[in-house]
Amino acid sequence: MKHVIAVILLFIWLAPPALANVRVVDGDTIRIGDQSYRIYGIDAPEIGQSCGAWACGKDAANALLGMVRGQAVSCEAVETDRYGRIVARCFAGQRDIGAAMVDAGLAWAFRRFSTDYAAKEDAARAARLGVWAHEAIPPWQFREERWDASARKSPVAGCPIKGNISQSGRIYHAPWSPWYSRTRINEAKGERWFCDEREAVEAGWRAPYWP
Repeated sequence: MKHVIAVILLFIWLAPPALANVRVVDGDTIRIGDQSYRIYGIDAPEIGQSCGAWACGKDAANALLGMVRGQAVSCEAVETDRYGRIVARCFAGQRDIGAAMVDAGLAWAFRRFSTDYAAKEDAARAARLGVWAHEAIPPWQFREERWDASARKSPVAGCPIKGNISQSGRIYHAPWSPWYSRTRINEAKGERWFCDEREAVEAGWRAPYWP
């Protein structure tokens, strides 16, 4: 398995700079062409997440959108996560996207996996920038709470991800998606429930884009 992952990383180690066809999924994930990249070393608020009265998740995604729009965007793969996603250092021109998001207080340093941006997080917290100026819970806690609540209600035990089919294609919505509550699953149309994001991706579904 490690050999297979190494081969995959070798072939997608560097995504060539792209001016077009770059999509924002959320504050820490972009898609270049057909490949999604989870930005290394950070965890941004989910789009459906609020920090007190501030829609921090949407603002984080909008900040990332502004950062990549019109720029040559490239990603250097670092590893794959447990869902099979490529975790990568991504750059808008020469700008380190992960560093910029943490500098602005729009993402946490994901210290569980990397301390590369820990000092930047400490500086943003001291300056009370972004999430550090509001009542905010870390996105990993937000996801866990939403997952647990939705998994208990799902008609398929422990499988709360909604695989929707629309004019935009096959889109999956995790419990922290802002579109989750209004998405209805019609299994007669081929829509279905998934137990994790990797299962959804392997079945041909993708995460929704922002905006």
